[in-house]
Amino acid sequence: MTDNSQQGFGSRAMRALTRLVVTLLVLAMGGAVVFLLSQLNARTFTLEVDSGQLIVLKGRMLPWGAEPFRPSDIGLADTYAPIPLENHDVPTSLLAERFSERDELDRALFAQLEALARPRIASDEPQKVERGVYYLRRAERLTGLGQEQRNTLKVLLGEVAYYQARQKMDDARKLITEALAQLRLAAESDNKHARNANQMLTKVGPPATALEEALRAAVHSLSAPASKEEAPPNPVPADKSTPTPPDTTPSNPDAGSVAP
Repeated sequence: MTDNSQQGFGSRAMRALTRLVVTLLVLAMGGAVVFLLSQLNARTFTLEVDSGQLIVLKGRMLPWGAEPFRPSDIGLADTYAPIPLENHDVPTSLLAERFSERDELDRALFAQLEALARPRIASDEPQKVERGVYYLRRAERLTGLGQEQRNTLKVLLGEVAYYQARQKMDDARKLITEALAQLRLAAESDNKHARNANQMLTKVGPPATALEEALRAAVHSLSAPASKEEAPPNPVPADKSTPTPPDTTPSNPDAGSVAP
């Protein structure tokens, strides 16, 4: 009886230990699967539209769920900040896509920024062009672009380079005008800086005024489209239908002939 009871206790203890080991192995495997799924989700990016903005989401450290991507680095935070859509329609397929790498996310974002920038930089309205430049600047921050996208971005930046140069020249003209006005005010005042202001006006006044006039002409005259009056007149084609009049000049008489 004693031997049988000891064998029964030993077998029960062995079965309990086996169940415990199996349970621990299952829990460990389950925990490993949850951890791997959490890591995979944490490296995944998605996009969503909220309140008229395209927002980048990054997966939580859980098997599911995401939250707005807010990196601690200020540069990255500016790069992936919400993008104003301004009534632009984002494809539904893009919102359903998951990006496992940031380069893939950059290429997807560039396509939307390009679509937002193109019609605006082609506009003749300065405010719309400014918005187009804003979207191009956002696209410049993306580091994962393909070569074709980089070439496209270079072309788009070239299209707005003239506008930006014109705007900077106009800003420079305004600063020069303001500086000259302040120097004249200081020169006319009775204070310790009047003499220095007069000397500065004498030295830089004429060339600064000439530069201000040149910038004004460049911005407001030279950059304006040519008027019809300035266009050279078209040459008048010769009228081939008018016959050439016959030559009525009498021929010279022979040198040896005698008049009757």
